[in-house]
Amino acid sequence: MERLYRVSRNGEVFYASERDGALARAVPTGRSIFEGYVPGPVVEGGLADVTILAPVQPSKMVCVGLNYRDHAEEMKKKLPPEPMLFLKPSTAVLDPGAPILLPPGAGQVHYESELAVVIGRRAHRVTQDRAWDYIFGLTCLNDVTARDIQNRDVQYTRAKGFDTFAPFGPCIELGGTRGPRTIEGYVNGTRRQHSSTSNLIFPIEYLVEYITYVMTLEPGDIISTGTPSGVGAIVDGDVVTVRIEGVGDLTNPVRAETP
Repeated sequence: MERLYRVSRNGEVFYASERDGALARAVPTGRSIFEGYVPGPVVEGGLADVTILAPVQPSKMVCVGLNYRDHAEEMKKKLPPEPMLFLKPSTAVLDPGAPILLPPGAGQVHYESELAVVIGRRAHRVTQDRAWDYIFGLTCLNDVTARDIQNRDVQYTRAKGFDTFAPFGPCIELGGTRGPRTIEGYVNGTRRQHSSTSNLIFPIEYLVEYITYVMTLEPGDIISTGTPSGVGAIVDGDVVTVRIEGVGDLTNPVRAETP
C-alpha cells in the first residue's frame, strides 16, 4: 500500500510518496500526477519537515447525502430511493491542519466524517464494473455543514459551501482494499462516529456510475460518499479528526471567524 501526499517546503509544492514509513518525492512523468510518476529523492526529515496540503485541487466535489441508514434515521429523514447529490465549491477546500472557520451568524455547525474517492481519469458514463479503472485512490473528507442553515434551506449549497467547509486529506491511499473499511470521527479526542463503509446504502461503484451519467468527472475531482450517524456540533477551540482505516487521520482545529 502507498500513500501519496501533496506537500510544500520553502515555497515549493510537490508530491511525495510514503511506503513503509519512508518518504520520497513522486516525480510526474506527464503533465500531472495522474498520468504517472516515478520515485525521486528521499524527502529529508519526512512529513515532520514539510507542510501537508490538500492532496488534489478538484474542479468540483460531488457529495452524497443520507448514504448511511443510521444517519438518515438520526436526521429523521426517509431513505432516498436514489443517491442524493450536492456540490461543494472548490473554494471550500481546506488543507489538513488549517482551521475550519465558523461564519458569523451561521448558527450551529456540524462535522461529518466521510470517505472520499479521488478520480484519476476523465470519467463520462462509466459502468459499475469499470468504476475502479477511473479511481485514483481514497482519502478522508470532513463535510462541514451549517446545520441551522441546512434545515431552513431547500438546497444544501449554502449550508455546505462556506470557505473552509471541505477539509480533506491528509493523503491519497493508493492500491488499498476495495472492500469495507472503518470510518471514525473524533472531537477533542473523543470518538463521536464509528461505522464501516459496508453500511453504505449506495456503494462506491454505483455512485461512480450514477454520477458520471449526469456529469463528467475530471482527474482530481472528488466523490464524497456520505457520513454515518454521530454527527454533531463543533465550536471555537475544538479539534476535529476524521479517521479512515488505511488512509490515516485528517485533523483540523476550529476557530470562530472574525467579522
